[in-house]
Amino acid sequence: MSAVLQAPAAAALPAWPAIDFAAFGEVEVKPLSRIQGLTAGFLSRNWVTIPHVTHQDDADITALEAWRKNPAKPRLSPLAFFAKALVSGLKAFPQFNASLDATGKNLVLKRYFHIGIAIDTPRGLVVGVVRDCDSKSVASIARDIAALSEKARGRGLPMTDMEGGCMSISSLGGIGGTGFTPIVNAPEVAILGITKAEWKPRRAADDTVQWRLKVPLSLSYDHRVINGADAARFLRHLDEVLAAPEQL
Repeated sequence: MSAVLQAPAAAALPAWPAIDFAAFGEVEVKPLSRIQGLTAGFLSRNWVTIPHVTHQDDADITALEAWRKNPAKPRLSPLAFFAKALVSGLKAFPQFNASLDATGKNLVLKRYFHIGIAIDTPRGLVVGVVRDCDSKSVASIARDIAALSEKARGRGLPMTDMEGGCMSISSLGGIGGTGFTPIVNAPEVAILGITKAEWKPRRAADDTVQWRLKVPLSLSYDHRVINGADAARFLRHLDEVLAAPEQL
């Protein structure tokens, strides 16, 4: 985002309050890590300059979990399936696979499919990018995610592993939650948040009750590029794709 676009929003912000917290009791001052400091700056810029909207829906992953737990098949990270499903969504809705240029007047439509994966590390949050997910199998994507995560939690990721993403995934599924508002990772125009799946009842056609495993999805998007109807259709598309894991 260019300085021209940042200036109006930044100029309107009041100064951060300078408070002597020690006047109220005992405190400890702990500097932010380098990654935390960089992330704070980027997230602040993205939140202030991008008009965020978050659309939430559930996706049925009953078949996906049954497929993953089949002892005859390799156990793969669910994130790999979501990354592959995102590729289908980006192909079906090209406005999601785009970025505004630095002037804010042109939309750059991408013909490649690189998916960012938010990785929680002891030093802070980073986003590693898995490249060419359209031409990779789910198993290959799972290996790439594992390799990026190991590198990020070890010596760290170089910039070449963190740039060029088309859309990112931030998953809290292993921890919990029913939804949140992930901040768009500029210059991308959308990000998918995932929280903990739960079994929910569904009324079947014969009036019996079926139990389905539903995962909450939170899609934050740049409202300058994407509208609410697009977002709703995008998550419905992901639901349909995830319901047929054997096709991913």
